[in-house]
Amino acid sequence: MYEIFSKLLQARGVTPYKVSKETGVSQSTLSDWKRGISTPKQDKLQKIADYFGVSLEYLMTGEEKEGGEKYYLNDETAEMAQTIFNNRDLKMLFDVTKNSTPQRLRAYYNMIKELENQEYHDGE
Repeated sequence: MYEIFSKLLQARGVTPYKVSKETGVSQSTLSDWKRGISTPKQDKLQKIADYFGVSLEYLMTGEEKEGGEKYYLNDETAEMAQTIFNNRDLKMLFDVTKNSTPQRLRAYYNMIKELENQEYHDGE
């Protein structure tokens, strides 16, 4: 199971420390999981799955059940949502973007960045 977590870390370019900090799942829990001493409890696994935008099934097995519903419509949407999620200033958008298309996510992201740039220039 930790192998799938490790692959998700690599794919998203994040560290276990960052996942721990963002999800509230302790580093010792992740470390014990890595060493095979324990597996995080269901609620913690769900936090990790949500963080990566994958199903609990995928996190545990590396596969989706047939007919299983993914958190996002496709991988491109999941990647854009992860970018938003990782940006502290944009994180509030995370829940409202759940069912968005990649194009709509990109539009939201660009709009917010433009507003952010305007605020910066207005403050000079």
